Amino acid sequence: QLAQPYLTDKDVNEKLLKETYDRMQEDVHASHILVKVTENALPKDTLEAYNKILKIRARILKGEDFNKVASEKGISDDPSSKDNGGDLGFFTSLQMVYPFESAAYSTKVGEVSMPVRTRYGYHIIKVTERRKAQGEVQVAHIMVKITPNMSKEDSLNAFTKITEIHNKLKAGSKFEDLAQEFSDDKTSAKKGGELPWFGTGKMPIEFEKASFAMSNKGDYSQPMSTKYGWHIVKLIDRKGLASFDDMKNELKAKVTKDSRSQAGRASLIAKVKAEYKFKENPKLVDEFVKVMDTSLFDGRWEIKKASALKKPMFNFNDKVYTQADFANYISSHQSKRPKTDYKLVLNQFYKQFVEESAVAYEEARLDQKYPEFKALMQEYRDGILLFELTDQKVWSKAVKDSVGSKAFYEKNKTNYMWDERAEATIYTAANDKVAAQVRGLMKKKKSEKDILAIVNKDSQLNLQTETRIFNKGENEFVDKNWNPGTSADIKSEKDKKTVIVVTSKLLKPEPKSYMDSKGMVTADYQNYLEKEWIASLKAKYPVTVDKAVLATIK
Repeated sequence: QLAQPYLTDKDVNEKLLKETYDRMQEDVHASHILVKVTENALPKDTLEAYNKILKIRARILKGEDFNKVASEKGISDDPSSKDNGGDLGFFTSLQMVYPFESAAYSTKVGEVSMPVRTRYGYHIIKVTERRKAQGEVQVAHIMVKITPNMSKEDSLNAFTKITEIHNKLKAGSKFEDLAQEFSDDKTSAKKGGELPWFGTGKMPIEFEKASFAMSNKGDYSQPMSTKYGWHIVKLIDRKGLASFDDMKNELKAKVTKDSRSQAGRASLIAKVKAEYKFKENPKLVDEFVKVMDTSLFDGRWEIKKASALKKPMFNFNDKVYTQADFANYISSHQSKRPKTDYKLVLNQFYKQFVEESAVAYEEARLDQKYPEFKALMQEYRDGILLFELTDQKVWSKAVKDSVGSKAFYEKNKTNYMWDERAEATIYTAANDKVAAQVRGLMKKKKSEKDILAIVNKDSQLNLQTETRIFNKGENEFVDKNWNPGTSADIKSEKDKKTVIVVTSKLLKPEPKSYMDSKGMVTADYQNYLEKEWIASLKAKYPVTVDKAVLATIK
């Protein structure tokens, strides 16, 4: 990773960053048809796929509807096409594979591209619409979960629940309070339903449309469904695309992980070949065809079969790479693959071998070419040594030494105490009438489950319950009814609901079990081991400071 910035063409990468940012100024709405063909397919299979996609394109150019053709059986190998006619919706840069993105951005609205090859196969792309980038929005949402296998009754309950929540919003209830109380997205519910910023192509289409359709902060949508459930969305804020300088680091990280980064690597390899006088004899690859058999496709080819092949294949300056080196590369990089032409596979191996050798040759010379890299590597090596030693003596030892960790816990267990706790059930009723109904059912000795079923028969919002062990100060309502028994009605100041707390028993202060306190014990045990280790090092290697020399350091 330290060498990576030196092993790519920075000028090419800079152009890629600017191209990516320029494309992000615009969203593209497109449809596609895919004819699958693997990257390592035989030439005849590649040609067959290419001819098929050309025939499909010809039909569309003669006037047939693109989306209807895409949805026909046996046409597109994109399984979603039968439902969406190949429609991909809007997308922007970095959301599609690079060749596909480039074709989409270079095709005019209403036109159909020539076939474009990606790792999935051949595509033709029809661009339906272009629009100025809509930027990003931040929204909050309330979600009622639905699943594909949900019963009709549960599905109806989910729709009823989201409708009731929407009615409460219209009646003046706060969105954040309703999200915290009712949303099934528990992660966002804790924050009043708030989600991170997002832009085009990041959310389900229905969710994205509803989010960007709102103009004013605080607006909320009608209930709408996605594959995850029913949602109500509230607009928090929206913003346009940031400047190139502000986005540069983010773009650099994304481009580095994207296939387009190979352009920078390819440019570097070309420069390495020129700088180090690369020469090759690629015809020598053909000699390997004679020593290949079907074991190559199983990943079991044996290097001894090429023992007679020793000729030089290529060189960088005086560094020569022989057929024996190539045989070793094949042996160490082979894996199971579809049966195909030996020469095709060997040419792929040879290309990879040359490229990786070029990069390795350059990497081996980085500390000679770049003094700052040499210093960085020395600092890195020293850091690794310190890390590994500390891990061996402290971090991993504390985790793996269960006997020592448990002994440390037993010796210090009073440091890991539970305070007094209460085992309680909180009943949160929508209003006083519901609370009275709950009390009546309690008198009849009905269980929590039965009470929920009876009270929520007409509305899923009537009653919510929570049963668990509470720490002091964790819940204001439990704190008010800390002793065993049933509380009086407590009015929630936040949402005006009526709360009843049933405290079943108090748990006296006691040491936490080893498992309950393991995280804290491990951290404390690590600190203990580190102090012991440092003390032993100081005793073994006394440190003497030359104050006169120290004073000269600024």
